[in-house]
Amino acid sequence: MKVEVSRGQGMFRGNSNHTLDPKGRLIVPARFRDELKESGVDGLMISRLDGCLVCYTFTEWDKIEERILNMATKSDTMRRFRRVFIGGAFECMLDKQARIVIPPTLRQYANLDKDIVLVGVLKHFEIWSQEGYLEQDKMHEDDLKNEETRNEIAELGL
Repeated sequence: MKVEVSRGQGMFRGNSNHTLDPKGRLIVPARFRDELKESGVDGLMISRLDGCLVCYTFTEWDKIEERILNMATKSDTMRRFRRVFIGGAFECMLDKQARIVIPPTLRQYANLDKDIVLVGVLKHFEIWSQEGYLEQDKMHEDDLKNEETRNEIAELGL
């Protein structure tokens, strides 16, 4: 009996090294462009979080905004989060060369200069400075020494 495996739509996976040009343009790799085409719009919503940039299809971004609007919690912390995350978001459309221009404020936040890393994280992808990504990789190794983290991973069956 052959088992069919669904890859899922709208999923970003893998990581790769890229270069920003002096104008802050990034060529979106084909594997990510394919996901954008499936969403029906050749563009992204980009915001900032955890020292990197987070990139969503417009469909996924709409879901995030809806969840934020429907949150029961209206704490000072969540108001600040909304202000920074939603208020700091930019719509970035692909040009004819499949590039997006990352706005200067976002490049500054994530310390993006030239060498960057794109990381697929299922429903979105992240843009890291090369140095920032290497630091995250080191932190990940430390996390794996934590028993609670290992138990959480084990619950996934890994």
